[in-house]
Amino acid sequence: MEFLAKAAFVFYVLVIAGGSLAAALSHNMVRALLGLILTMFGVAGMYMLLNAPFVALMQVLVYVGAVAVLVFFAIMLTRTPTGGEESQPNPWRKYLLALLTAMLPGAALGWVWLKHPVLSDVTPVQAPMEALGQGLMEPYILAFELISVVLFVAMSGAVILAFRKRGS
Repeated sequence: MEFLAKAAFVFYVLVIAGGSLAAALSHNMVRALLGLILTMFGVAGMYMLLNAPFVALMQVLVYVGAVAVLVFFAIMLTRTPTGGEESQPNPWRKYLLALLTAMLPGAALGWVWLKHPVLSDVTPVQAPMEALGQGLMEPYILAFELISVVLFVAMSGAVILAFRKRGS
């Protein structure tokens, strides 16, 4: 059983790495969004490996279902000029600098983790779903509702702008 867990971990790491590379290196915005969606599905799979199905479901519903659709509408409603900056190939120097920039925090955190390991004998307690829902919603219900109103207004504004552009 441990082999299957390690194999699933490696699979999700590859999904996350592949999706993030597709999102970062794609010259097409829709393909970059598909890479982002693939990455978010991989993160949801990691949450499932951590035995957090509620957080995995929220990852899929909120990020894949809402944020990705919002980004997709933003891509559809904006027109990029043909032959713009994103259509030109990047020089290899930019890729090398991006790789070094990504590796630097990982190396620093790995060094700190190796020098000062965290010793823990405590087994985490699984919270019941009702307590988790109350902990998230009771103190933050106003902020949660305001965020939904802001997203609704943004989507409505995007639709109105799209109809005005097509009408003129």
